[in-house]
Amino acid sequence: MWYHKPAITEELLQSLPNLKVVASSGVGIDHLDLKLLASYGVKVANTPFIVSTDTADLGMALMLASSRRLVEGHEMAVSPDTEYFPADWLGVEVSGATLGIVGMGTIGYKVAERAKAFEMKILYHNRNQRKKEEESAVGAVYCKKIDDLLQQSDFVLLAVNLTPQTRKLIGKRELELMKPTATLINISRGLVVDQDALVEALQNKVIKAAALDVTYPEPLPRDHPLLKLKNVIITPHIGSATKKTRWVMMEEMAESIEAGLAGLPVPREVL
Repeated sequence: MWYHKPAITEELLQSLPNLKVVASSGVGIDHLDLKLLASYGVKVANTPFIVSTDTADLGMALMLASSRRLVEGHEMAVSPDTEYFPADWLGVEVSGATLGIVGMGTIGYKVAERAKAFEMKILYHNRNQRKKEEESAVGAVYCKKIDDLLQQSDFVLLAVNLTPQTRKLIGKRELELMKPTATLINISRGLVVDQDALVEALQNKVIKAAALDVTYPEPLPRDHPLLKLKNVIITPHIGSATKKTRWVMMEEMAESIEAGLAGLPVPREVL
């Protein structure tokens, strides 16, 4: 499966009685009905680890691009109407700012490692607290309640899996808890954020900006209000989109398929 296609429905499973394994690209499995697949005796594999480095890099890239208004700056620099660069055209600092990471799994932790090099203060919210030595290595402070993280952070970065518990995790209430100077960065799944509430918050300056690698749907309708806002950067779900990573993802998927067909233990099987 690539980009969640083909859709694994019961009709498809009934038409493929000899199906043994589904190999899905990337880490997310929210598009798969694991109970349905298991009921047909089909194993599932994904490629969770190889994507983490590139996705963490993109999270930092989105934070830097948004804070320093790179897209707006590029448009100004190349515009035929530009006669001078205004002295009061300013961004905000990343170094020394507070980064709140929601979801401190492999990707979230790699973001923290990068943020430490920018001398950022790092808060994180996770289902489980990391080991003390892991926290110390990146200078991260655990927030048991997400509200505490939202209220203190200059940048809030989402790196959670999409589950029933995280669906629309960030809604109107959560956005209103954030600082009016804060930026929301989403490198997880579009449905982790209530998109209508986000549009309203950006339009009414409840928060300063958003930088999104994911939306719902993808791509957005061409008349969607998010596409018209100056304080939004959107990229086309490219967290893992580098040549090396996509090559390795394909190799890992092929390895899982070969193992499944041979009746061997499936590498990276989703249980």
